[in-house]
Amino acid sequence: MSVTEAMEEEVENEQSNSPSEVAEITEATQQQDYCWPVIRFDVLPHRTYHFYHQFRTAPNPNNFLKAVKWSPDGSCFVTSSEDNTLRVFTLPDNGSGGDVNTCSIAADEDSYAANLVMNEGESVYDLCWYPYMNSSDPVSCVFASTARDHPIHLWDATSGELRCTYRAYDAMDEITAAFSIAFNPAGSKIFAGYNKTVRVFDIHRPGRDFKQHSTLQGNKEGQTGILSALAFCPTHTGLLAMGSYSQTTGIYQEDNMELLYVLHGQEGGVTHVQFSKDGNYLYSGGRKDPYILCWDIRKAVDVVYKLYRSSEYTNQRILFDIEPLGQHLGTGGQDGFVHIYDLQTGNWVSSFQAALDTVSGFSFHPFLPMAASSSGHRRFVVPDDVSEDIPLSGNENCASVWSFSVASVENDTELNGNDFNSLSEHEKPHQSP
Repeated sequence: MSVTEAMEEEVENEQSNSPSEVAEITEATQQQDYCWPVIRFDVLPHRTYHFYHQFRTAPNPNNFLKAVKWSPDGSCFVTSSEDNTLRVFTLPDNGSGGDVNTCSIAADEDSYAANLVMNEGESVYDLCWYPYMNSSDPVSCVFASTARDHPIHLWDATSGELRCTYRAYDAMDEITAAFSIAFNPAGSKIFAGYNKTVRVFDIHRPGRDFKQHSTLQGNKEGQTGILSALAFCPTHTGLLAMGSYSQTTGIYQEDNMELLYVLHGQEGGVTHVQFSKDGNYLYSGGRKDPYILCWDIRKAVDVVYKLYRSSEYTNQRILFDIEPLGQHLGTGGQDGFVHIYDLQTGNWVSSFQAALDTVSGFSFHPFLPMAASSSGHRRFVVPDDVSEDIPLSGNENCASVWSFSVASVENDTELNGNDFNSLSEHEKPHQSP
């Protein structure tokens, strides 16, 4: 059986039950068998696992990390770095084997080696996980990446092999690279952002078959610039947000790519967009822009509030994330700290130092009270000192896994004891279809 046939069979199996039946089963299972952890951000997290040695074995001593993202099932996370390499780290014992003293015992060593190492030919622009990835089903264990002057690659997260490629060509019939990619919520298509253009690939048809949509209308109205960030609404409303280096964010309908409205207000090119768990709010961040903007997409007129982060002096993409309950947002910055904000009020809650250099990526675990961070930035040396090594500590150009404290049973009795439906829409965790 070919790869595409296997994925088609998987999608058919997923669609055998109606969405309502699957939602009811999922909701009942989560309510009966699992209680969402209420993270205590007033208590500093401890570093459970730490990695830095394996990022310095490349010929380039300044191999800083660009991003880190957890898999949808929480079994592993993937990192991208300046050496054009993707590394997959599996979480030992599903997160139950972490010890507070793990890093202090072997401070000069990595906690463990990456399970998979995949090399891209050029600088990695973006990556994303297949939304229904499940480690118990090897067919679904894939993620996509895009790199400069290369097509979109679909990688096998169990073997590290290249499953297939999705190629886009320009007017000169030359391969053009996507700047941003994202799977649609159904997991059947890959949306890729280019210069004033979106190309949509069917994941079951690798190759050069795609649908192309321009973000500019015939009267030259619309969204201009390179489409640098994509995000779908998690509540399956069919909305797609696309950030552009023209300092705008466009809201589109997924099915026909109709432009609904364009959001203005970012001081720099948009590098990351993400919907809230209830789908009513959108958060956007830009390069050389110290603020993450919160938009109410139901009445996208003014910014609801701004969240500060130290990023006003870098063109580097700094990723943020929202915790599973949808009540807090965590973001890195040039100051080496991860800042936590309350999304109900927009107020700062707490912060902790994750590295001694720029924290470029921060990602919450999908259901455990854990998070992963990546750090590093480009360092420049004097030409006469090219042969000399760049002195770096273990807390620079590194990746870490953090464990948070959770509210005790006494403190969260009111939250868990009351009816689940008593939570507001903005507080409810999103239930996957």
